[in-house]
Amino acid sequence: MPAKTNTKTILITGASSGIGQAIAIAFGQQGANVVINYYKDEDGANHTLQQVVEGGGRGLIHQADVGKEDEVEALFKKAISEFGSLDVLINNAGIQRDSAFSEMTLEQWDSVISTNLTGQFLCAREAIKHFRSKEHPGDHTGAIGNIIFISSVHDIIPWAGHVNYASAKGGILMLMKSLALEVAPQKIRVNGISPGAIATDINDEVWKDEQKKAELLKLIPYGRIGQPEDVGKLAVWLASDESDYITGTTIYIDGGMTLYPGFIDNG
Repeated sequence: MPAKTNTKTILITGASSGIGQAIAIAFGQQGANVVINYYKDEDGANHTLQQVVEGGGRGLIHQADVGKEDEVEALFKKAISEFGSLDVLINNAGIQRDSAFSEMTLEQWDSVISTNLTGQFLCAREAIKHFRSKEHPGDHTGAIGNIIFISSVHDIIPWAGHVNYASAKGGILMLMKSLALEVAPQKIRVNGISPGAIATDINDEVWKDEQKKAELLKLIPYGRIGQPEDVGKLAVWLASDESDYITGTTIYIDGGMTLYPGFIDNG
């Protein structure tokens, strides 16, 4: 998609840092209208907005807890009021509350499921309501709406000590596929992006420590840790008309982490 030609409106949850921030900046560099959702990090959201505007896009910041129905409804109402419509939802917001399973509290379970799975359901539902209100295109035109679920390689790779997180991500995989099947006849596309190891602030204690980084790289056949910008570029393409025939698919952006790297030397 050529730079400065994207006039679509993109809503990105959890866009104040990390992958969400990189996706927002990537769309801003395309000239898009970018709705930046955040929960706590207002300074980070403002930094995202600055980068979006400097890249040539327009932006809007809105605070909301995606796990709360009324706040999600207000988020979408504000986005549509500001830009007139919505074309793409990037369902990105997520948290971790790690614990050994036998010691995991119900609050740790509920908080992760609320944000990582229920939040993606609530946002997708609001997006679908809006997309369905649009005029239905003819058979040879593009989608009337596009939802991208940001998940994780842990939608298919088990993760001890992170059962709440992995369960939510596994749920996203089937939520995405089931929704894609339901709304494809309405010319609404639904896909997923599942990143592997990406260098963000949430895991900087790993990739900034040479010993821990070396251990992590053993799990990545391609030999490098991913950058948030890698995911941003993929999201821009997957939201574009260039990928119009793709729906119900998860793209793993992981340097080969899902390829069972322990078998790289015949196991």
